[in-house]
Amino acid sequence: MLDTPDTLDTSDGPQQRPQSLMLAFFGNHVLEEGDLCVYSGSIIDALGRVGVGEQAVRSTLTRMVNRGLLRRQREGRRMYFGLTPQATRVLQDGRTRIWKQGAVNDDWDGAWTLLGFSLPDSWKRQRHDLRSRLTWSGFGALYSGLWIAPGNVDAAGIVSELGLTAHVKIFHAQADEATDIELMIRDTWDLESIAARYVTFDKRWTAHQGAATGDDPIGTLLRLVSEWLWTIRTDPRLPARHLPPAWPARPAQETFRRVAAETAAPAQRMARELLETTPSR
Repeated sequence: MLDTPDTLDTSDGPQQRPQSLMLAFFGNHVLEEGDLCVYSGSIIDALGRVGVGEQAVRSTLTRMVNRGLLRRQREGRRMYFGLTPQATRVLQDGRTRIWKQGAVNDDWDGAWTLLGFSLPDSWKRQRHDLRSRLTWSGFGALYSGLWIAPGNVDAAGIVSELGLTAHVKIFHAQADEATDIELMIRDTWDLESIAARYVTFDKRWTAHQGAATGDDPIGTLLRLVSEWLWTIRTDPRLPARHLPPAWPARPAQETFRRVAAETAAPAQRMARELLETTPSR
């Protein structure tokens, strides 16, 4: 969802970066609660449950304020943090991807979105930002300056937000019969890597089922959601009928939703007891 990698991928699974975990925390416990700000001490406690130290939390809060993702609100001698409109859009987009769209695309109508761009060589940051946003939105590089995504993707909003409208052309099209769609998919996306993420997630979280909440549902839900977002981050939701047999996204999604169903209510109850919040103003 953002323009920097959100994890370090290791043999023990994804090691979540503090900013990714911070966004997951606010998505879990603030997004649907109205305009609230959370006391910094509560945030330090919550992220400490997944191994993020106090100094890392404080520096991450500062960076996210500077990037326009969080805002500060002082109450006496205490500092509280709340979501900005930009962060709210990011989290709502993630929620749509998780709960409404899902990881499996069974209803593809044959449409593709094509996006071509040409940026000056010196625009490295803009190129990186555009590619990151396109990847999250389901695009893959068909050629160096021509990207493609299944379905009718509203790419104009992405391009406009980045200020690149004058440098991008967008088309919606159908593939000609001469096009081997399955070959194109294999050439454009790293299916083995995408599948491996789902398999890894499914194996790790299947072991948590039935004991998912434990003594720390806040930490469990935080890890679950941030790891699932990492898992689906580079999955463009390709048409199911053009993917290899037994595509692992479906069982992984079922595992995610089962563990989430076991964990969400206890996590919300604990959060209401432990998190110190104040209305935004």
